[in-house]
Parts: sequence; structure tokens; C-alpha cells
Amino acid sequence: MKQAKKKNKKWMKFRHKVVHLILRHPVHLLCKIKYGIKIKKYPHKEPCLVLYNHQTAFDQFFVGLAFRQPIYYLASEDLFSNGWVSSLIKYLVEPIPIKKQTTDVKAILNCIRVIREGGSIAIAPEGNRTYSGETVFMSPTIAPLARKMGVPIVLYRLEGGYGVQPRWSDVTRKGKMCGYVSRVIKPEEYNNLSDDELFDIIRTGLYQNEAVADAQFKHKKLAEYVERAIYTCPDCGLTTIESNGDVIECKRCGKKVRYLPTKELKGINCDFPHKFMLDWYKAQENFVNSLDLTPYHDTPMYEDHAEVKEVIAGVSKTLLYPQADITLYGNRINISYKEGDAQQDFLFDETTAVTVLGRNKLNIYHGGKIYQLKGDKRFCALKFVHIFHRYKNILKGDENDTFLGL
Repeated sequence: MKQAKKKNKKWMKFRHKVVHLILRHPVHLLCKIKYGIKIKKYPHKEPCLVLYNHQTAFDQFFVGLAFRQPIYYLASEDLFSNGWVSSLIKYLVEPIPIKKQTTDVKAILNCIRVIREGGSIAIAPEGNRTYSGETVFMSPTIAPLARKMGVPIVLYRLEGGYGVQPRWSDVTRKGKMCGYVSRVIKPEEYNNLSDDELFDIIRTGLYQNEAVADAQFKHKKLAEYVERAIYTCPDCGLTTIESNGDVIECKRCGKKVRYLPTKELKGINCDFPHKFMLDWYKAQENFVNSLDLTPYHDTPMYEDHAEVKEVIAGVSKTLLYPQADITLYGNRINISYKEGDAQQDFLFDETTAVTVLGRNKLNIYHGGKIYQLKGDKRFCALKFVHIFHRYKNILKGDENDTFLGL
């Protein structure tokens, strides 16, 4: 018997056009009401690679509304590990899965496949939403990847998103933001540029610094939950931060700061040295980058509680323990399970990566497995990432490396 030839399944489906057409108007209305965003449309419909800066949880919708054709997004493996919800998203818009901690050749090949089918792709080169209001690290590898697509590179710039919805906050503030194409780089232009030159254009075209008092963003809970991003005090160093309403407090020294609608910080019972969150965030990074971790190899830096799941990438998440004690040391993360007092040490020497997802989820890549920790509202996943990278920088003999994972 002759084997029936398998048809090459196309990534692009007719239903994606239908979904795009049906949802664009109600989604646009929702975005205008909730985020106060003004979206400037891109007039052309040819295949392109869209690169955008990442400010809010809704950025992919803003980008999609600016284009006449469906856009296919690169999305982290976590999106594909949520059972039926992931299946529904996959059916409706078919995002391209990518493993965040590796050079994912399969993801690159899928991007090329979509382009060859006449589709358009969108990537956030930062790979992370900003915690501070300033565009975060972009890997220079985005330049050769963009070149490989062989289509126009459209730089889509979002402004005001940090004021409207900081990554560390649960609330959306009343304010204004906008999205527009800052530059289009045609193949005939970037073919004459080096990768470094192309990367510089991309980075410059997407760079955004929101540490300016240029607008008002109003809400009763402007400061909640800033402790997801900030865990140091200008006077105390490592400490516990707690926020309520528009007030931020260091629980060790009692220093209190008010977060203003202009995004500025103002001391309540002190002369506070930082004017914006960006200033505080950079001071925190500088503190960690000068920190000697040796005294903390046996002494806990922080103690938290979180539920622990194992992530089967692209499939599902299995709850291991609904509540565990999480202890951060200078060289490891210890998880103590109350049932039978079982413990597990994730030594940084043996850990591939530690990453933060969303507002307060932490992924630990260890022993070929992915463990996900989700704490309460005040849980700070970011500090684990920073300390892990500080340890790795010291281990490789480069204590002056300032990159802390974001």
C-alpha cells in the first residue's frame, strides 16, 4: 500500500483572520477605556517583523490593534502550560512558543515558517516587562534574528504604559498612554548595516524612560505592591518593604515614602534620596552588585512562603505543595515542605536559571525540571533572580558584571 503523503500543515489559519476581524473593535474599545491608550495604525499590510518595548500585560493587544493583518507573537513556555486555557489561546491566535532560557532554534524556524507563509511576527526584544519604567536589557542577538526574517522591521513604541500599569502593581491607573511606529527599517537598508549598527537602531527606536513627571496617573493604590520590585532601603540595605495605598514603608527603620500621581517619590518622615522608582531600582542593583554573598551562605537573606508547582513545559503544571517555606541564601534557595519536614536545596552551582514571570511568580530551572513558586501578594520573586545572577557573576570571576537577569 502506498503511504498517503502528509500535507504540510500551515501555521497560518483562516480562523486567525476571522478572530482578528471580530475581536479588534471590542478589544480596541476595552483598551481605550481601561488604559486610555491612543493607538496609531500602521497603514501597510505586507509581511513584517514587529519589535516593541514591553511595558504592560496588555502590550500584545495594543500592537495587534495597530495592524490590519493578524500578528503572530513569540510567547514563553509558561503560556502553553495552562491546560485548556493554553489550548484555547493556541486555537485562536497560534502564538509561537519559545524557551526563554536557551537559544531556541525551533522557535526561530517557526518564525521563518510564518514569514514564508506571508505572515507577520511580533517580538518584545526585552523579553521582560520593566519594573522601573526604563526599557530593560535587550540581547544583541535580536539583530541577526531580525535580519534573517528578510522583511521590513517595524519598531513599535509604547509610551506611558509604566505610568498606567507598573509591572509590580495590581491596579490600572487613570492616565494616558500611546502606541505608534517609531521607525521602519527596510531590507535594503539593514542589509548594508552591521549587526551592531542594526542593534543600535533597534535599541534606540524602542528605548523608553518613564522617570519623568510628564503626566498624572491617578489611583488610590498607587504604591501597592511595590515590594515586588523593591527589597532594599537606602539606609538599611536588605530589608522588608511594605506598601499600602500610596505609602511605602521600610519595616526595619520606619522610613516612609509617598508615591505621587506624577510617578515621583516624596519622603513623608525623611528626606528621601530617590526621585523616581528608576532611581531607587538602580540604587538597589548597585547595592546587590557590590554585595559579598559569603556571609549569607549559612545565614538566610530572606524567608517567604509560596505554593510550589512543577511545570511540564508546553503541557501543564502539577501542584507539588500548596504551602512551603522558601529561604533565600547567598548560594542557594531552600524549600522546606511542612509535610514530613522534607527539604530541597536548589544550589546555584547546579541551577540552570532563575527567572521571574508576571508580577510574582518564580521559575527555578534545576536538574532538567522547572519548578514554579507563587507567593502571596507581597512576594518578591525579583530578589531571587538578582541574588542568583550576582552569585553566578562572582562564580565566573566577573564581580563587575552588572547584569542581574533583567
